Amino acid sequence: MKASEFIAKLKKIATGYKTLYVMGCFGAPMTAANKTRYINNGASDGYNAKPARRAMIQAASADTFGFDCVCLIKGVLWGWSGDKNKIYGGAGYATNGVPDIGADTMITKCSGLSTDFSKLVPGEAVWMKGHIGVYIGDGLAVECTPSWDNKVQITACNCSKSGYHRRNWTKHGKLPYIEYDVQETTTSPEPEKPSTDVQGAFKVGDIVEFKGYKHYSTANASKGSSVKPCRAKVTQVYKTGKHPYHVRAVNSLGAFTSGVYGWVDAADLALIGEIKAGDKVKVLNAVTYTGQKFKTYYDEYDVIQVNGDRAVIGIGKTVTAAINIKNIQLV
Repeated sequence: MKASEFIAKLKKIATGYKTLYVMGCFGAPMTAANKTRYINNGASDGYNAKPARRAMIQAASADTFGFDCVCLIKGVLWGWSGDKNKIYGGAGYATNGVPDIGADTMITKCSGLSTDFSKLVPGEAVWMKGHIGVYIGDGLAVECTPSWDNKVQITACNCSKSGYHRRNWTKHGKLPYIEYDVQETTTSPEPEKPSTDVQGAFKVGDIVEFKGYKHYSTANASKGSSVKPCRAKVTQVYKTGKHPYHVRAVNSLGAFTSGVYGWVDAADLALIGEIKAGDKVKVLNAVTYTGQKFKTYYDEYDVIQVNGDRAVIGIGKTVTAAINIKNIQLV
């Protein structure tokens, strides 16, 4: 498939069809039979079977098509046509030489993988751990996500654009199933980074998101130790090092705390967004604000209230827990 056709199909799905995020679904219309199929797909406590997701699926009209992030890409490449009278909307499972693989595997099949978002080509896959979308040009991407509008949607790619939610992807590359016939006609998005006297670098004092998962004892160490993602502060910079930034974990007030403490790769750092009521977050450490462990049943939660470093999270208005902001992350 040519990139121009691929992009056109993705845009049309995002703007011309009713869609819903349904895990494991590659374009099936939400008929009664398909609702049962996807709610019961996998374990009884699987993602689609969780009460909130089950209710959303059950409420969908029969002309609503279900997708998840990687299944949106596969569905289009498998021939999805928007036919609500066909079980998969016209798609044929694992056809056209495109295998049934997940997001984290699909990005490894791409050529020209890069973390430099100033050199994007329309039709390329854009990726972050566990999630994938497609760059469509002009600083925009198409993705299917339960965040924001809970459907296939057009979002701003590593940049801020009025009227679009922003997603900070970490890698991009050319899909092997696409013939790239489109060139960018406008400047591709450059990730926003903290001010510095060296272009493209962080500076001492910047508060960043450490995306993990290793820190090193020296800037040129060959082996590192594992550490969880968290908020951090840049404390030293060694421009020519393999791991050029020394960071220390901080809480939402900027005070040093337990967590990452060492030299890290530039690709593992990103600007940190301020968490506020109404945001979607994932739980990094399932411990309440007062120190008790709790179980997580969802991949992401709604932020109901924020007061200093204390956030109340839940599903809709139903409270799950109060948690320290350092233990959650924007999605």
